[in-house]
Amino acid sequence: MLPFGLLLALIAIMPLAPATAKTWWEHNYAKVAAALAASVAVYYLGRVTGGAERLGHSAEEYVSFIALIGSLFVVAGGIHLKVKGEATPLVNVVFLFIGAVLANLVGTTGASMVLIRPFIRMNKIRLSAHHIVFFIFLVSNVGGSLTPIGDPPLFLGYLRGVPFFWLTLHVLPAWLFTVGLILVAFYLFDRRSFRHAPTKIREEISGSHETWRFDGKINLLFLAAIIGAVFLPDVYFVREIVMGAAAFASYRLTARQVHEENHFSFGPIKEVAWLFLGIFATMIPALDYLEAHGQEFEFTRPAHYYFATGALSSVLDNAPTYVNFLKLAEVRSAAPGAALLDEHAQVHALIADNPLTLIAVSLGAVFFGAMTYIGNGPNFMVKSIAHDAGAHTPTFFGYILKYSLPVLLPILALTAWLFL
Repeated sequence: MLPFGLLLALIAIMPLAPATAKTWWEHNYAKVAAALAASVAVYYLGRVTGGAERLGHSAEEYVSFIALIGSLFVVAGGIHLKVKGEATPLVNVVFLFIGAVLANLVGTTGASMVLIRPFIRMNKIRLSAHHIVFFIFLVSNVGGSLTPIGDPPLFLGYLRGVPFFWLTLHVLPAWLFTVGLILVAFYLFDRRSFRHAPTKIREEISGSHETWRFDGKINLLFLAAIIGAVFLPDVYFVREIVMGAAAFASYRLTARQVHEENHFSFGPIKEVAWLFLGIFATMIPALDYLEAHGQEFEFTRPAHYYFATGALSSVLDNAPTYVNFLKLAEVRSAAPGAALLDEHAQVHALIADNPLTLIAVSLGAVFFGAMTYIGNGPNFMVKSIAHDAGAHTPTFFGYILKYSLPVLLPILALTAWLFL
């Protein structure tokens, strides 16, 4: 597991390094990620029984992951919401709530890619780090916890037998409570920022009226194609081919002016693709350790699953983390000596016997993906897009120490206390 720890350390530390080291990292992060991934691959091929199969399975997950977020990135880059006027704190709250709802309809990645650029433009006069951070909290993560489309872990649960609307019906109160508290926290941050702005800027913002214009409407068809492809059979990479075709058609058919107005480039998705290549490969030993020793964890309450799933989803990809804790919940909730059931039957048994445990695993995976930049795929892309747009984004540790730990974690803990 050392390569995984080293990669996480480099992602966290190198942006804070002196200029020379930082420049070296910006030019060589792809080589470093690939080298660390290769070290794990060589070890698994040479020393681990069934290592080739394990690597192949992880590679398939990576291809599916990149196909989804990459295609959504390209298609969203062809959608331009023109905004005139500046947003007040209340307008921002309404915008983020709409984004949280939209995340359940087009996924956290789709909602993030469509909305981050107009959100930046709405706040261009007084854009601060908290705008980007709370966007990641709500639109890129917490908002998408109601449907299987919302977040990749929930889609994996759907494929394993969780009914499509089961989670919506059972977590809506917790969703409303958590989203509401995060919005209250954001409003306090944004109101303080607004009050500290110069009087001229406050008057300009208060007196402005937002006007919206939508360009690139053809990309709504490609967006629908990508969402529909999620439900295609998982054979012969049919889903990924459809997603790739939609992205290719979008890129070729979108007017150049729209891409220019969005400042569209492949830089952010390139960075995500290389870093997550390293993460997907190097996290295999960590996930295998969890699977092998999970029974040693004395989980007796849903809150235990919530925080354990959340803790690992903060630094591992939350989709495989969800699958491992779902399996652990199924095994631990089964009666001793019970016959081995197929995956769907195990999920249905868990729903019947311990529904709160399934809720805990689901919310832990989705909510805690917001704790770090690497907890969920859209997080890093939002950071990269914001950085490319000239917005101030916190460092890896700044994000955690200034926002995740003091603001988000207490809210998530209160949610567990009230609902789990």
